[in-house]
Amino acid sequence: MKIKSRTAIEIFNLSFLDVISCGFGAIILLLVISKISQPLFIKQELLQLTNKIDQLEQQLNNETQQQNRLKNTLSSAEQLLVQLQNKAEKKQQLILTIQYQLNDSSRDLQAQKIIEQKMHQVRQSLTAEMRRLEQSKTAISNKNTVAGISVSSEYIIFIIDTSGSMKNFAWPLVRKKMQEILAIHPRVKGIQLINDMGDYMFSQYAGKWIKDTPARRRAILSRLISWEPFSNSSPEEGITRAIKQFYASDKSISLYVLGDDFSRGSIQSLLDTVDRLNKKSHSAQKRVRINAIGFPVLFQHPDGETNIVRFAALMRKLAENNNGSFVGLTHLK
Repeated sequence: MKIKSRTAIEIFNLSFLDVISCGFGAIILLLVISKISQPLFIKQELLQLTNKIDQLEQQLNNETQQQNRLKNTLSSAEQLLVQLQNKAEKKQQLILTIQYQLNDSSRDLQAQKIIEQKMHQVRQSLTAEMRRLEQSKTAISNKNTVAGISVSSEYIIFIIDTSGSMKNFAWPLVRKKMQEILAIHPRVKGIQLINDMGDYMFSQYAGKWIKDTPARRRAILSRLISWEPFSNSSPEEGITRAIKQFYASDKSISLYVLGDDFSRGSIQSLLDTVDRLNKKSHSAQKRVRINAIGFPVLFQHPDGETNIVRFAALMRKLAENNNGSFVGLTHLK
């Protein structure tokens, strides 16, 4: 009997191995492409952020020029106010003089009528002068913003990052910006200074307002030179402490956050916390205005780019949600 031969079936033949090799190669190629594309996306985002910072710097320069014009206008208006006040005082003295003359001349009817006519003319002149004085005051009060930052608040709080990067590279500029901010607030009812960890510059005034005087301002700028409390490079603690301890429904407060990075914590969590603490008044306006200035310290350190982006994103959104302004500086001079 003839036995039929069976052809052996090869499971792992050459074609099958080709298919498997191509599949593995495609998977490896996808992994390589995905890893390479991530830095490209980050660089694109950083490029967009850099362009935005350049635009903000140009806007700041334009608004600084506007500030100078407003200062000149304010100086002229103040001089006009002094002149109008002097005129008003002279008119008032003239009225008193005429009243004395009227009393002395009461027996002479004709003289009395003449004096009354003069008094009427003087009162009209005085009314016109006082109306101009009131209009000048209104015009000055409407100029309540400088370089895009509102200066109408009665109380101001500084939240200053005292980390090593700020102290070593940005401190002269921090002191300069502090002087500029104080200058656009020539007179307030109270000042307070806290670092990003929530530590007070003057412990004896913890939880209390510091009275605004020229001597106190000089003491603040002098103390700022050597002030070095511990910092974790996150403004979260300082911002929340400032709002918790000083929020009041009858006070208008401005926070100024000066820093360079946001190294820890959740952006959304801090936004939600501030939104809960900073309640709106009857006029639907939040009582605490949050302004921020970003210092470009970590642009010199490639490892710090992520923290710069986080700080800029946080401060921009905080300022937007709380009626403030965020200014990102592009140089340290």
